[in-house]
Amino acid sequence: MKVTEKDVSYVADLANLELTEDERTRMVRDLNSILGHIDNLNELDTANVPPMAQVSELYGVDRSKTGCERFMYASREDVIEGLRKCLPHDEALANAPSSDGTYFKVPKVIER
Repeated sequence: MKVTEKDVSYVADLANLELTEDERTRMVRDLNSILGHIDNLNELDTANVPPMAQVSELYGVDRSKTGCERFMYASREDVIEGLRKCLPHDEALANAPSSDGTYFKVPKVIER
């Protein structure tokens, strides 16, 4: 399946992006290149390749462990939101282009 300039324009419109003619052309080329690479990968026989949780065994993996236990080092502790230092509400609103004093005001983008 090839991506057309019409497809790129449609998605850009949904994302509310204004692309120049050159950007659309480059996007069509890049997306079709990615899809071509995926087509090449789909030609590979992966029937005997076991599923993997990670593609890399770098960064201190304990090789004596198996499965997801090998990657437990990547986990972090949950932090209760109230215990972290946050930006004060009034300072956050001071940086807003528009607010009602309590909330940020943003323009509608769903309806045009």
